[in-house]
Amino acid sequence: MQEELIDVLDENGIKTGQILSRNEVHKKGLWHRIIVVAIINEKNEILIQQRSHNKDKNPDKWDISVTGHLSAGQDSLTAATREISEEVSVSLGYSVEVKDFRFMFSFRKEELVNDNHYDRQFYDFFILRQKGLNENNLRFQESEVQAIKFVSITELNEMRQNNSLVPRDECYNELSNYLFRI
Repeated sequence: MQEELIDVLDENGIKTGQILSRNEVHKKGLWHRIIVVAIINEKNEILIQQRSHNKDKNPDKWDISVTGHLSAGQDSLTAATREISEEVSVSLGYSVEVKDFRFMFSFRKEELVNDNHYDRQFYDFFILRQKGLNENNLRFQESEVQAIKFVSITELNEMRQNNSLVPRDECYNELSNYLFRI
């Protein structure tokens, strides 16, 4: 399997024209973009996923519905749609469309994971509201995800407090504000 190629960005989030492998971008600590999507059902529950124990970053931790890198040349909405189809798919026979996403905000963050992995990422955070979703009608990519479940915002915040979630405070705060407004 060929390694994913991604666009290198400058410190302002502008493409530099350089395209490198995901591994090389992390090893060199170069700026790049990822998407984060919170999928919410009609009960205002958030889909969360437990990351595979084989992941190099945050193995076994619970995470927001879907995250992923933008492939070279891709925009955030296309990447969000692709990641959902790769990581979590609905067995009801319908697909997610770009128009279904609500863009919330962008932010950037730096984190040294280990000596060979330095994250310098711009995040684009989206919310996707979908009716009729539950654990029984969703499938997930077993190489990436070991379990999924829906939780209330209260449960999500409890998981934040006991450090069982991947740290994405910017997204969780915005998600809390969004759910308390509706």
